[in-house]
Amino acid sequence: MTEHDPAVRAAVEGELRLLDPEVRRSHEQLGSLLHPDFHEFGSSGRRWDRASTMARLPADTDPAAARYAVTSEIQGVRLAPDIVHLTFDTEYNGVHAHRSSLWRRTADGWQMYFHQGTPFSPEGE
Repeated sequence: MTEHDPAVRAAVEGELRLLDPEVRRSHEQLGSLLHPDFHEFGSSGRRWDRASTMARLPADTDPAAARYAVTSEIQGVRLAPDIVHLTFDTEYNGVHAHRSSLWRRTADGWQMYFHQGTPFSPEGE
C-alpha cells in the first residue's frame, strides 16, 4: 500500500468500513460509501448494481456477526487524482476470494465505484 498517500488511506478505510457488519446493515452508512453508479461482479458470478446491493446487504448480514470477513494483503495505488484501486484477499466461512475495487472521490467523499470478487483455493496458490 502507498501508506503515505491520504487518498489510498481513505479508500482502505472505506473498504474496511464496508466489511463491518454494522455498516452493512445500515442503509444510511452503506449508501454513503457506494457511488450512485456503483456496480459489482460478485464472487458468486452475479452482477450487482447499487440498488440491488443496498437491498441485499442489510438483509443478508448476520446481526450477531462481529465482522464480515478476514482481510489480508490489502494494497492500494492512486490511478488518478480522484481514483484509487485496491486489491486484497478475504476469507469468509472458509471461502477465499481475491478482491479488487475502484474508489472515486466525490463531493460526498470517497465512494466505491466498482468491485469484483474472484473465488480461489488457497491450496492452488
